[in-house]
Amino acid sequence: MSPKADFEADAMPRFLVYLIYNSLLPGFLLLGLPAFIVKGVKRGGLTRNFRQRLGWFHEQTLHRFESGHPLWIHAVSVGEVLLALKIIKTLHATEPRIKILLSTTTTTAFDVADEHTHEFLTVIHNPVDIPFVNSRVIKLIKPEQLILIEAEIWPNLVRQLNNRGIPIKLVNARLSPRSQRRYQKALHFIRPVFSQIDQVTVPFEADVARWASVGIDRDRIRVLGSVKFDNALAVSDNDKINELKEWLIQHGLPRNSRIMLGGSTHDGEELLLAETAQKLKADHPDLELVIIPRHAERGREIAKQLETAGFLPILRKTDETKVDSSSSKKKIWIANTTGELRSWYFLAEIVVVGKSFCGRGGQNPVEPILTGKPTIVGPNMENFVDIISNLVKDDAIVQIAGHESLFPTVNQLLSDPTRCEALIRNGATALERHQGATKRTVEMILEGLRSH
Repeated sequence: MSPKADFEADAMPRFLVYLIYNSLLPGFLLLGLPAFIVKGVKRGGLTRNFRQRLGWFHEQTLHRFESGHPLWIHAVSVGEVLLALKIIKTLHATEPRIKILLSTTTTTAFDVADEHTHEFLTVIHNPVDIPFVNSRVIKLIKPEQLILIEAEIWPNLVRQLNNRGIPIKLVNARLSPRSQRRYQKALHFIRPVFSQIDQVTVPFEADVARWASVGIDRDRIRVLGSVKFDNALAVSDNDKINELKEWLIQHGLPRNSRIMLGGSTHDGEELLLAETAQKLKADHPDLELVIIPRHAERGREIAKQLETAGFLPILRKTDETKVDSSSSKKKIWIANTTGELRSWYFLAEIVVVGKSFCGRGGQNPVEPILTGKPTIVGPNMENFVDIISNLVKDDAIVQIAGHESLFPTVNQLLSDPTRCEALIRNGATALERHQGATKRTVEMILEGLRSH
């Protein structure tokens, strides 16, 4: 019996899993349709989204498929797309002849990926996970293999590729303890799907047991380190950094300011940061606040909240911003754009990572550390348990118990350059174990291509 068919005895038969899944799927799609339309109207590209998600492409895109047999990489949102682009850059440098197809789930991720479209790289929206749609797209693309980034696994897509003998690999796989518990509650359904994946690469040894517990054979799991935390390609874009700095100065930032930066913030955290920054002004008059929301489309909503609270919000993306330099209100700069977060980190004196105070799961805590910044996170970092545990143990990051600790913690760090230097130094040391993860991942992908 092949590894893919070697289920646990208590797993539900695969045909039954798919019968149930495909019976329920139309209902879920209909329930999600209104929200999808609203987002499509709000973000633009609704017609294109519908066409591509249903497997229909413009002539120009179809022409790009004609050469056939690309490496298909699937990423969900902006974070996964940026990770995919690191892999793609290394892939192309190693094997320039390889054709690559990158599919994305969200519209903002598509926009970020589409900026990198090249002769060797085609970007599309992922097809909705309906069998006849997947079948049409697979026949058009004729992929060599499918590379899934981090977590998103579509059952029908996986099954159709598996039936065609096309390898499926999950790279930089992320499974938090919370997600593991959730999957294990539906283990009968999960195992028959996950068991069809040929290979999984994970950042940490602790990830091996988690993925094995949901249906991946241990001999198909490889610990390669984290591509996301590999700083081999973490170089600064000096032109972009200078552009952002000039924008701040043109919009009222004093030239010698120190910046507290809130990265990937969620609802409620912007006001928390604003109030904290205002209190910090008493001891640190040169401190200014820049906010980068996780969802750029929240920019106007955040601006209204801050304005109501007595601040003067300045949006990076708007035609209406007029800064009253004589205003006594405290200015707060909001970068409601995508794809610029890393460059913003280079401008910061200190970074507070969002979704860790008012949200659940947290956001990537490593990006600011890679740029050499002292970094603070809140208590809610469930999606990054392993890396946070390692960073805290190595004294490379500051994790605080709640929002009431934010002011004294930032105040102390801003007053203690030696402590900040130690955090930066320890952070660089802690992340050394991930150096080369991108190259190792690419080598694994290429091994599959050469043997297929």
